[in-house]
Amino acid sequence: MGKEKEVAFGGFWRDMFQVGLYKRTQGRIARQVTFAALAIAVIIGAWRISETFGSNGTTRYAIPGAIVIVGVWLAYRLVNLPKFADFLIGVEAEMSKVSWPTRAEMFRGSVVVIVTLVFLAVMLTLYDAIWQRLLQWLGVR
Repeated sequence: MGKEKEVAFGGFWRDMFQVGLYKRTQGRIARQVTFAALAIAVIIGAWRISETFGSNGTTRYAIPGAIVIVGVWLAYRLVNLPKFADFLIGVEAEMSKVSWPTRAEMFRGSVVVIVTLVFLAVMLTLYDAIWQRLLQWLGVR
């Protein structure tokens, strides 16, 4: 391993064992949602692992418990790594620039999509029926 990779690798592990928050007040919502999603994924994974161990008491709860503790800590640290935190801060800044539709616009747009899908489904069903009859008439099928 080169000196640069060693420094980067050591910096990563140093960052993983810090407790402080990087740019505490910026990108809070994006970081909290990302942390929650990662933590839920870890908890569900640990629960599924506990289900595979069956009724073996200590193993069933000790290993998944350790996975939850380590996984939640890694998720917490991940959202506070400078590069990833800056990305989440940028995501939240861009999301605040989005012009969200009103409730009425959302309803109208949804109606247009649903009507279009129903129309296309009916048309495809008709085309299918026509081709099926035509091929039966020709004796192909």
